[in-house]
Amino acid sequence: MQTAFLFDLDGTLIDSVYQHVLAWQRALKEAGIPLSVWRIHRKIGMSGGLFTQMLLRETGADITPELIERLSRLHAAAFNEISGGIGPLPGARELLAYLDEVQMPWTIATSGRMETAGPTLKGLGVDPDAKPVVTRDQVRYAKPDPDLFVTAAERLEIPIENCIVVGDSVWDLLAARRARALSIGLLSGGYGREELERAGAFRVFEDPADLLHHIDEVGVRRPSED
Repeated sequence: MQTAFLFDLDGTLIDSVYQHVLAWQRALKEAGIPLSVWRIHRKIGMSGGLFTQMLLRETGADITPELIERLSRLHAAAFNEISGGIGPLPGARELLAYLDEVQMPWTIATSGRMETAGPTLKGLGVDPDAKPVVTRDQVRYAKPDPDLFVTAAERLEIPIENCIVVGDSVWDLLAARRARALSIGLLSGGYGREELERAGAFRVFEDPADLLHHIDEVGVRRPSED
């Protein structure tokens, strides 16, 4: 039975969660909607549309398609402006290289659109033309709906039930559960261990480096170790 890994991007492979938080805060402020940073952080990992709807619902602002679209554009512009120093999380590149070495299929499924995901994928060394990366642009609904992970599994031609989702937010793990996939939680996005376990993670690690250090514990072995 072939297994595959489906990775979230921001906070899972790329150290970009807090830049997204600040970009959303700047976008909301520019639209005249002040909101505390911690409230924004709790929503990171959702699709941008659902994210803005929930934030606007909390603030009592009038939700219109035009405002949601404006906030999305403002966030993308702010993120691209402040994301120059963003890089991979510790062990991210090494983890992906190891999976390639042992011939374990993997890909990335992110709630971000290619407009913001493209530069960070490049920094990670992932070519979306060579690897079947799935972004928000390519599915009807993003997390916590399962569409991103289901589509990623289809691109790898592996049943979703045989896949392991790796994510840093409860929204990643809820989407994995709805897709009927196992999931691993990482603490590198700012969520707590208990939160990730309650959302469905069967194992929780600190970051990609910690996952790689314990990779045999989630069923990944070199051929000589079979």
